Amino acid sequence: MSTTSQVEYEAGDIAWIITSTALVLLMVPGAGLFYAGLGRRKSALSLFFLPIAAACIVFFQWFLWGYSLAFSHSASAFIGDFANVGFRNVLDGPSVASARIPDLVFAVYQGQFAALTAALAIGAVAERGRPAPALLFVFVWTTLVYDPIACWTWNPAGWVFKLGGLDFAGGTPVHIASGSAALAYSFMLGKRRGHGTFELNFRPQNTILVILGTLFLWVGWFGFNAGSALSAGMRSAMAAVVTNLAAAVGGITWCAMDYRLEGKFSAIGLCSGVVAGLVVITPGSGYVPPWSALIYGVLAGVVCNYATKIKLWIGVDDALDIFAIHGVGGLLGDLLTGLFAADYIAALGGTTIPGGFVNHHYVQLAIQLADGVTGGVYSFVVSCAILFVISYIPSMHLRASDADEVLGMDEIGHGEFAYDYCEIDRDVANSVEETIAMRQDRMRYSQSEVRFDADDISLQQYAVRPGTKE
Repeated sequence: MSTTSQVEYEAGDIAWIITSTALVLLMVPGAGLFYAGLGRRKSALSLFFLPIAAACIVFFQWFLWGYSLAFSHSASAFIGDFANVGFRNVLDGPSVASARIPDLVFAVYQGQFAALTAALAIGAVAERGRPAPALLFVFVWTTLVYDPIACWTWNPAGWVFKLGGLDFAGGTPVHIASGSAALAYSFMLGKRRGHGTFELNFRPQNTILVILGTLFLWVGWFGFNAGSALSAGMRSAMAAVVTNLAAAVGGITWCAMDYRLEGKFSAIGLCSGVVAGLVVITPGSGYVPPWSALIYGVLAGVVCNYATKIKLWIGVDDALDIFAIHGVGGLLGDLLTGLFAADYIAALGGTTIPGGFVNHHYVQLAIQLADGVTGGVYSFVVSCAILFVISYIPSMHLRASDADEVLGMDEIGHGEFAYDYCEIDRDVANSVEETIAMRQDRMRYSQSEVRFDADDISLQQYAVRPGTKE
């Protein structure tokens, strides 16, 4: 941890982790593209902006005290201390996770994981959440939820680590935590205006963005999973192999599931399946053999597809299915790792484990279940508590007004738009008088009802019969 360290590191290991750091960072705009494509046109910029802004918040938090709370060398079983605040004593000493890379390299790599987790969770504000309280939530949530879960999962002092939990790249700290937080945020926000009625005729506004986002995520996931070996070796290569295979099979399976219902090949279904396969393989990527990746992919496509119905059963408007893919997918991945973890795969990186159920280490399945459920419940409960407190801070109400939601979060939250033809329609196609009148109509929204077509940026005012409600 100091400049006097006499440890000699392999330059190839350090180069691979720095490369992986860049690959994981690529996943943040990937999530933004994925979310922006799935949302409606009037909130597309907001959905792309929030993951990137959340990452910026987390990078600062990680430097300030996040890394210390998660990975300090003197951590407790539940959370670290402040020994490394402001990256104090974080330099060329061996990292807490592996003696093969120095603290500083490990710190910047793990910072990308924290940022991505927040970027995934913040999609829950889709189309009705205000940006300021959402970004405040990210800072507090990363401190109170992500950092403790990362500590107990990956820090050798953590209780899950000591119990023998196997989570190679973030099944619980990243996916279950973000999925549960998204479910909590969706629950606290309430449903979008018109949800469940003809007024919210929801469909993805730009499928090409969804495909591009998926490809960004897929490429970045090589750094996410293969980089978690923390060295350039055979275990890293194996993680890359199973990651790629699970993603491909997951995409095919989800697409086939949708085809049996619609008789059409859904591009959104293919992309959703690819992401689900990537999520599910994450905790086991450095523990399981290639053949098991086929099972991971098939079950990811089937289980996460059906999990999208959970929001209907519990009445929560999880607009982007974050809980279904990341929360349920992360738990499925934890359990499958408890089944298929193989001692000889871990040994490729010099790690000794008893293996999973197939290796006749039957208790591993129970350990994985305890890890996943604990992480999910903790994230959901604490997220609800954080949001409840934030909602009572002046000017920090979580949800946009009805009028703002009708106009769209791009205009209200940013004053900018994803597509500049919106401004052309407002300021060129319309006369000056029409533009002024349109803006005056918006100001009078609270006295009259406004009908908004999600596929058209124009506003049309219509009369409300006396004694009726919208």
